[in-house]
Parts: sequence; structure tokens; C-alpha cells
Amino acid sequence: MIIKKQDRWVVKSFLGPIFLTFFIVTFILIMQFLWLYIDELVGKGLGLGVILEFLMWGTSTIFPISLPLATLFASIMTLGNFGENNELLAMKAAGISLRRILTPLILIAVVISIAAFFAANDLVPLAYRKIYALRADIGQTREEIKLPTGIFYNGIENYTLKINERNKKTGMLYGIMLYDHSAFKGNISVTLADSGSIKLTADKKNIVFKLYHGYRYQEEPRSHLLDTSFVMQRIGFDRQDAIISLNDYGFKRSDDDLFGNEIMAQNLINLGLQRDSLGSLLNISRERFNLRLTSSDLFRYSRQFDTLFSQNKPALFPLDSIPPFRDPRQEIEILSKSSDNMATMVSRLETYTSENSHTLLSLRKTSVEWYRKFTLSFACLIFFFIGAPLGAIIRKGGLGMPVIISCFFFVIYWVIDISGKKLATDGVLSPVMGAIISSVVLLPIGIFLTRKATTDSSLFNADAYMQAIKKFFYSIFSKNTRLE
Repeated sequence: MIIKKQDRWVVKSFLGPIFLTFFIVTFILIMQFLWLYIDELVGKGLGLGVILEFLMWGTSTIFPISLPLATLFASIMTLGNFGENNELLAMKAAGISLRRILTPLILIAVVISIAAFFAANDLVPLAYRKIYALRADIGQTREEIKLPTGIFYNGIENYTLKINERNKKTGMLYGIMLYDHSAFKGNISVTLADSGSIKLTADKKNIVFKLYHGYRYQEEPRSHLLDTSFVMQRIGFDRQDAIISLNDYGFKRSDDDLFGNEIMAQNLINLGLQRDSLGSLLNISRERFNLRLTSSDLFRYSRQFDTLFSQNKPALFPLDSIPPFRDPRQEIEILSKSSDNMATMVSRLETYTSENSHTLLSLRKTSVEWYRKFTLSFACLIFFFIGAPLGAIIRKGGLGMPVIISCFFFVIYWVIDISGKKLATDGVLSPVMGAIISSVVLLPIGIFLTRKATTDSSLFNADAYMQAIKKFFYSIFSKNTRLE
């Protein structure tokens, strides 16, 4: 009963910090996400619902990143609070080992890792599809109409407008000149008005001009090409309403399935299928190129490249018995032809590499993302086994030391992870190594810290290090004294 109460107390002490740190980390990362795409959102007249939806799906893409950091932060804070308040010492004095204290927290870390995997596999691809669709729709939405004064404005399709002055309080415009190019016949229609106002309808499909005290000048079109005469119409008005239809000014949604083939918008199964398809495509291309290369007239003794054939039978062309050239002219001719054949071969190889570079790059990206579905969730466990032992060793809770240590280890992990992904995408590392290199680096650190914590090591005890240094120098001085 006592053990069960202790487990509930430990779990309760851990859940508070992890929820708090998760929301803090998510908020910080979503601010960075918003700062990245703020230029695409402003000036488009988007509704609050569209912006909130964009931020919601952006937040969903951050979950696989914020969960490991929150786990690291919460584990250091929880165990650090236990140590700082001597609660960890009391539990050990009662005969409860650190391994037993961490057992319920390890189960929670496993649950967090599983949740991170499903978030990376199911939620993140859906979020990226939505984000890609929203970005495309926002990109097609034109910016809001903001009329400058004193210059011509052509932001309205098929119209050019100029105003001289604007009353900021009433919104009235003065000195209006409006060119109508909707007939696509040049400047055949212009309207001049002393004043007026402009208003965009609620659905952003039309713009309404209210013009006061002006004239409209319009030229009648010619009856045939040989007619060089024009008929000018001058129409005066006290008030005139002009309704202009707008295209692509309002926000229009598109089907998010159009972006389902993007690498980040696919789950584990689809990534595996795409990886197999790209691999098969590369194999077919390689076989065709090899066949075309060996069957060309550049290789007269192509069977020498078949190692199985050369092992069972003597070579068709013994390289060590090349007959001497008859004269220097024949040598120059043969060497020149060989050089040309080699240049042709190099050109064909470069062409093959260039033609398959895009497919190979897509294959590497797909493979890296397939492995990262597992490594991002596994990082939660690694960070727990780094954070919990560190908290038990340093015995400092709160938001001071845990924040510094958490940021330090997370920056190391993130730099290594991004570098591994970049190197794997460029072909320097294999996709599996590029995806797991961050875990390979941090896993031994977690094992080392866990071992030190379970053995009550004074890893961060400055007095222990000073004692060791003093002992080292004392042994040196005593040895020198004996020699004298």
C-alpha cells in the first residue's frame, strides 16, 4: 500500500511539470513557426479563423519536437525537486532504490514515446497536408486594396486608379481619376470625379465606387480597320456608382489531397511504398544504362567486365601481351581514339548521373523520413534517461538549473539530428545512420548518467573533484620529496 501511494505521488509530481513544460515549449516553438510564415499571412485580409487554423496545424507539426524536450525538462525538474527537498534521500533511507522510484516514471516515458510515434506518423502528415493547402490558398489570395495618394495604382485587375487626397477620418477620396481597361482596347474610357468613396463587399467579390461631381470620357470603337475617325463621348454626372468584379481576392480553399505526395505529408506505410517504388525505378534505370553501355561500340571486349566469366575461362584479351605499335603515327591515332572514347564514356556517365539525381535525392529524403518516424519518438526515452539521473545527481529543482541543462542537451541533440539529416540527404551518410546518429550520440550519455545516479555517484560534486586534484598533486610532491 505504501509503495502504491508513493508511485501515485511520484506520478503526480511528474505530470504537473511535464504538462507545464510541454505548453511552454510548444508556445515558444509556435512563435518561431509564426515568425517564419508571418510574411505570407499579413496583408491578405484573412479571417481570424483561417489564421487560427494555420497556427493549429503548425502546432501539430511541433509535437514530435516539443515532447522530447518537455520530457527532459520535466524529468530534471521532478527529480531535482525530490533531491532539493530531501525527499529522494528519505525514500532511499526507507529502503526504496532509485530504480524502483523511477519505475512509474519510466512507464509514463514509454507512453509518451508511443504517443510521439503516433503523432509523427498520423497527426504530422495530416497537419502538413493542411499547411501545404493553406499556404497555396493564401498565396493565391491577393493582398488587400490599399490606395496610395498622388500615384497611379494598378492593383485592381483591368483598372488603373489615381487619387490626390484622402480624408482619414471620413474615408472620402478627392481628385479621382479612373481608367477602365476591361475592354482590352487601350485607354478608351476614363472617369474624372471631384470626390468619391470606395468599399469592398463582405464576400470580397466586388468593389463599389461611389463617385460625385465628375465626367466620363469614352471613345467609341472604330467600325473597321481603315476607319481612322473616333467618336468621343463626354458624360457628366453628380453621382455615379461603379461596381467592379474582383477575381481571386477572397480566400478560396483547395483540396488538401493534392499535396498528399509530399514527403512530409506521408505516414510510415506510404513512405515505405514510395521508397520501394523509387528504388525499383533506380534499379530499372541502372540496368538499362548498363546494358546500353556494355552493348555500345566503345567496348569491344565487354566480356572482360564479367568477373564470373573471367574466373572460369581465360581472358579474351590478355593485357600483358599487347603488340608494339608499328610507327608513332599509329600510336597517336590509337591513343587519340581511346581518349575520345573515354570522353564519350565520361559524358554518358555524367548524363546518367544527372538524369537520376532527382530520383536518388527523393529516395534518400524518403528513407530518412521513414527512419525518423521512430527516432523522434525514441528520443523521448533517451531524454528521460538523461534528465531523471541528472535531476537525482544535481538535486536542484525549479526553473533555474533544469532549464539550462535541458537547453544544453536539446541543442546538442538538435544540431546532431539536423546535421545527420542533411548529410544523409546529400548522400554522405546512409539514411539509417543519418536518422539515428543523434540517438547514437546521446544514448551512451543516458546510460552513463543512469548508472552514476543508481550508484549515488558525486558526478557534480565540486568537493569530490577538488579532493581528487589535491590527492593527485600530493602524490606528485611526495614522490619528488622522496627522490630528493
